[in-house]
Amino acid sequence: MIVGLVGEIVKKEPTKVHMLVGGIIYELYVSLNSAALIDKSTTKLHATFIVREDSQTLYGFVDQNEKKMFDQLIKLNGVGPKVALAICSTFRPEEFVEVVRAKSIESLKKVPGIGPKSAKRILVELGEFDLGTEELPQSKAHHEAMQALESLGFKKEQIQKVLDTCEAADTATLVKEALKKIQKL
Repeated sequence: MIVGLVGEIVKKEPTKVHMLVGGIIYELYVSLNSAALIDKSTTKLHATFIVREDSQTLYGFVDQNEKKMFDQLIKLNGVGPKVALAICSTFRPEEFVEVVRAKSIESLKKVPGIGPKSAKRILVELGEFDLGTEELPQSKAHHEAMQALESLGFKKEQIQKVLDTCEAADTATLVKEALKKIQKL
């Protein structure tokens, strides 16, 4: 799977670039926001590679959060790569988080190809959309421990109470400490 490319931009258009990587030129579709940030000949782009029956397409992103946003959007029912890229072109990731939090159908209708019904459906399906911005090491370990304990079948409320009392800093130790405390309950 291709998750990123580093190479020389040999052709740049508003919504796509051609990148020379190791003797091969790749075509990547980009949002208008990413295209505006690409100004040097050698660059790094995060990528999403979509393989369909009739095509293999690369989508490139300067910002990792924009890639996360795109990847989340294409998972939604009725939102394909073109609509997701249009959303990425209309909103920067931070702006989109605010649109979702505000449940702003009017803002989302500004995106070409999205009407009121689609906007409402997207907002409902996204629910509590967050980019998961870079976390502090302890909170990252806390989040990973939470996921691990949830996968073991424990209830979220129970896990949260126990993890709040744990003192470990790394994920593995935090999970072990939490399991001991949960067994005592």
